[in-house]
Amino acid sequence: MITLENVTKTYSDGTEAVKGVSFEIKDGNLCVLLGPSGCGKTTTMKMINRLIPITEGNIYIDSKDTKTMDENELRRDIGYAIQEIGLFPHMTVKDNIATVPTLKNWDKEKKEKRAEELLTLMGMDPDEFLEKYPTELSGGQKQRVGVARSLGADPPIMLMDEPFGAIDPITRDRLQDEFINIQEEIQKTIVFVTHDINEAIKMGDKVALMKDGELIQYSTPAELLAAAKNKFVRDFVGSDRTLKSLRLMKVEDAMKKSPRVVRKDDDLSEVASIMEEEDLTYLIVVEDGRKLKGWINRQDIESESGVVEDVMSESTGAAELGTSLAEGLTIMLERDVANLPVVDEYGTLQGIVTFNDLQSLIGETYTERGGKHPEVTQ
Repeated sequence: MITLENVTKTYSDGTEAVKGVSFEIKDGNLCVLLGPSGCGKTTTMKMINRLIPITEGNIYIDSKDTKTMDENELRRDIGYAIQEIGLFPHMTVKDNIATVPTLKNWDKEKKEKRAEELLTLMGMDPDEFLEKYPTELSGGQKQRVGVARSLGADPPIMLMDEPFGAIDPITRDRLQDEFINIQEEIQKTIVFVTHDINEAIKMGDKVALMKDGELIQYSTPAELLAAAKNKFVRDFVGSDRTLKSLRLMKVEDAMKKSPRVVRKDDDLSEVASIMEEEDLTYLIVVEDGRKLKGWINRQDIESESGVVEDVMSESTGAAELGTSLAEGLTIMLERDVANLPVVDEYGTLQGIVTFNDLQSLIGETYTERGGKHPEVTQ
């Protein structure tokens, strides 16, 4: 656990960059330091590993005051990834990743094994990349290696200063997704600096929103969106916070489980009767094992002879479990559909999200008056 108690940073010219900041970060959580340029977020982060000395207050790691620790050992036990990446150009990917393990006097075999493990974790083939130099890598690949290097000695804590800020939006979004998956596996305690509200909502377990060196609100992303503390928070979060809240929910939060289905070889006359009796306008078509195949609409059954496969429409797409409602809504709008099937990784139907259900869920979880969310305590 990382604890900040009344942490203040005042420079020699009298500038007070950080003013009495206090909060706690639980083990395994990702805490985002968020705010406009000059708000003190990077200074706060750098005081954790004493790259910037504290003027007043205390920072504790597992109840131990960082001011009592050897600063070199402190930094070697904390991973550090920055926007500029800072890979050493004269060193191979393998040697870059092994920077801290080398300082810790790991043997050659252990360092090489760790580099291979981390490249694999980052989705990079060790056989292809271990002996390459930074100039041979793309921006996204450099960023992955930078993150791998910060994990080199398997530190319990990581500091990440806008690590995805210098790359294009598409690559950044993909790296964010990949890092979220990696964090689920490695469970590091992470302090993550960004000025991007969307990145903060997507990445953070907790968000510390700062302004002019002060901590304005420290809460979950859901609380930040639904229960803004003041006008600054509301303005920073933005007027589209209803849509932002969809990033926090998954399609399974809104889907109807076990929807009514028919099979490709079902008789059309029987299907027509089901639709009429149950007043249905469509049915989902599946194969054995409930593999999603498509749809059959009531108006498409012009004749009651034949089977479903004769008149069904092929699937226009689906969302996998774990997809955010924001992505699900995007799929629905792009494909001009009001119903979105939800499948598992094997394409097996799990449920369906309808536009009406989506609208109802938003209404239940968020209102312009300050809102209500399952995670928010009133």
